[in-house]
Amino acid sequence: MDWPGFMDGMRDELKSLNAAMPETAKGFGALTKAAKESGALDLKAREFVALGIAVSQRCAPCIGFHVEALAKAGGSRQELVDVLGMAVQMGGGPSYMYAAQALAAWDALAEAA
Repeated sequence: MDWPGFMDGMRDELKSLNAAMPETAKGFGALTKAAKESGALDLKAREFVALGIAVSQRCAPCIGFHVEALAKAGGSRQELVDVLGMAVQMGGGPSYMYAAQALAAWDALAEAA
């Protein structure tokens, strides 16, 4: 998969969606900000949780966004692999397939972050 191109396309689609429903987009943005800023966990830990959920829920765009955020938050490839192992343990075969996509996303997107 062309992860950078895929993510660029997803960002364009989200811009259109946000324009079509600005109040919902604003609310989702506020929820996202609050979830990343409050509590005992640092941003890197929160991004690991989000990535594990993205893998288990089989959301390729979510994987891309959280891989990018994780790289910016200082995550390492080996930490990502450890989280992917837990996601596979919890989600079985389908999570194994999306874990492979998450590792490929890391390899394609982490340098740019």
